[in-house]
Amino acid sequence: MVKVPCQEIVWDIIPAIQAALAAELVNLGVSQIQVAKSLSLAPSAVSQYLSGKRGYRIVFDDEIQAVIAKLAEEIKSGSVTDEELETKFCVICRSLRGRSECGYSSE
Repeated sequence: MVKVPCQEIVWDIIPAIQAALAAELVNLGVSQIQVAKSLSLAPSAVSQYLSGKRGYRIVFDDEIQAVIAKLAEEIKSGSVTDEELETKFCVICRSLRGRSECGYSSE
């Protein structure tokens, strides 16, 4: 069966971004519990991201990693709203996919 773009996003891209954000936040001194709250994740998911059991399929280039690091700093400082976090997350995802839209159309 063909792997559709949505599968790649859900199985690979989103977990990879979450894992990288979790790692950056922990490196900035944020507790795993607070990381879980900030990213709306279960604490067990954060633990699995940090141990490499989840979200390990994609290695980011320096440019994407820098964007993720900056976003982690914004999350830690509380300077990003939930809506802004969602938007920035989507920008990272789009950059990884190399297109500006998800490819989904309800029409």
